[in-house]
Formats: sequence, C-alpha cells, structure tokens
Amino acid sequence: FSQATTAPPKKKPDPVTSETVVIWGLRLWQVVGIFALFVLSIIITLCCIFKCRIPRTKKEIEARYAQRQAAKNYADKLDTVPPLNELTDI
Repeated sequence: FSQATTAPPKKKPDPVTSETVVIWGLRLWQVVGIFALFVLSIIITLCCIFKCRIPRTKKEIEARYAQRQAAKNYADKLDTVPPLNELTDI
C-alpha cells in the first residue's frame, strides 16, 4: 500500500523538441544537421573514391554496356596478336 505524503508532486521532464539543448550548447536540430552532413560527406567521398555512379537513363545504361563489350572485344583481339619480336626480322 502506498502512503499519502504531503510532498509536492515530482516535476515531469520537459518534452524533447527541436529547440532542446542536447550537447555543447547545440540544439537538437543543429546536432541532427551536423550528423546528416557528416554522413552525406562520407557517402560522397566513398562514391568518388570507388567511382560508383548509377546510370540515370536507359540510353546511358545501353551506352555503358556497349562500351564494355567493345573493350572486351578489343582485349580479346589483342591476345591474338603475336609479340613484336616475332613479327619483325632483325
């Protein structure tokens, strides 16, 4: 059983809003913005390092495929060419 007390009720904590100070005097929206910029910069950096790019149109996808096929055919034909020292007579 709980006993009745004359002490004032405990104050509820303030609700968390975008203006709530979270850390180092920064408000919640500022912390979220800084975090979002940090994550975005990491994603952009990784995409630049690994040259990962998503083709936007069907035309670009088909052009990329044709370029890969042409490079593969060229590499296959280079393998059939004999070395230079076999072609020349010294």
